[in-house]
Amino acid sequence: MWETIGKSVFKDQRTLSFDYVPQKLVHRESQMKRLIMLYRPVVESNFAQNAVLTGSVGTGKTATAKRFCMDLKDFAEKQQKAVDWVLVNCRQRNSESSVVLHVVNHFQPNFPDRGFSITEMLRILRKDLEKRKVHLLIVLDEADVLLRKAGSDIIYKLTRFGEEKVESKELVSLMLISQKNVYDMLDTASASTFKRTNIIEFGKYSTDELRDIVKLRAELALHDGCIDLDSVDLIAEVSSEWGDARFAIEILEKAGMLADEEIAGRISVEHVRAAKAEAYSSVTESKLAGLDKHQKLALLGIARTSKGKAYVTTGEAEGAYKVACEEYDEKPRAHTAYWGLLKDLDTLGVISAKKSGPGISGKTTVITLLDIPARVLDERIRAMLQGKQRAR
Repeated sequence: MWETIGKSVFKDQRTLSFDYVPQKLVHRESQMKRLIMLYRPVVESNFAQNAVLTGSVGTGKTATAKRFCMDLKDFAEKQQKAVDWVLVNCRQRNSESSVVLHVVNHFQPNFPDRGFSITEMLRILRKDLEKRKVHLLIVLDEADVLLRKAGSDIIYKLTRFGEEKVESKELVSLMLISQKNVYDMLDTASASTFKRTNIIEFGKYSTDELRDIVKLRAELALHDGCIDLDSVDLIAEVSSEWGDARFAIEILEKAGMLADEEIAGRISVEHVRAAKAEAYSSVTESKLAGLDKHQKLALLGIARTSKGKAYVTTGEAEGAYKVACEEYDEKPRAHTAYWGLLKDLDTLGVISAKKSGPGISGKTTVITLLDIPARVLDERIRAMLQGKQRAR
């Protein structure tokens, strides 16, 4: 059986994983330089620093943070300084206790997951850091999820970690990663430890930048000659609408898997087209699954009013949102909060919300669905909402 499947186009498929971090990240040099300048005092003076990395999905925030942390640790070792780092996925760990437990587990993998308060766990963490004489950089990925659910008290506690003892060394630095600027989600006390100049923005990748990223990953993942430039160009082109490197890399991997299924020996543009259809479906599903209930209800309202229309006004969409809230026993958010929901959906790339142009009377914001039929979106959102209701 194994003899019939032919030689794979892949030499190292692992390099196409979302968790893989290349030795060099292309087109994120300026962000890396900013991080080096910001966190240099951690090594040189044992001085705590904090930063916020912000940008839409697939713009390289997490990969840049990981690469920087690895390089920072290596640089510190060469300077005979001890710096370590830990990344917390706040979508998976969205409470204060689960975040602190994950950080404690970095040094004590078998630490019990219950029975200790947050204060006790922070005290244990302090002892671990003092014992090892190490400065810890804590990276909170998707920090907005944690802040929405648990508030910013944990940020305050971590940024004030070195203040309990007189003349104590600063032991903890922070890095927050989010699709939106979480600075405005912090309370005054927590925000005072962050500077607006410490916000590093990640713009969407251009077609040319995506082409370079795909080339690099193809060199790492594929055997020589298993993809031509036309296929690389097509992957970059179909991904450029979102400027999303994750999407481009997923298409590359799926195209390679389709080529292997056909025992083609190389990736063609037809494999890329088929892979794009598959990848788009999975990316859309993952985006929808990550929405909270009111974001889903807002999107349901947009889907219902968009059937047969190229665009809808915010007034139409908000009215349908209120009806959807009534159906699912939820109190509608106020108008200002509803605008926040629209901004979230626009940032995720599920909708496009922009000022009206010629052909529409008055000045208003119009909403367009991106690449998913309104009828299909209506069905998927309702299925998700009904599934959650049954689960309760």
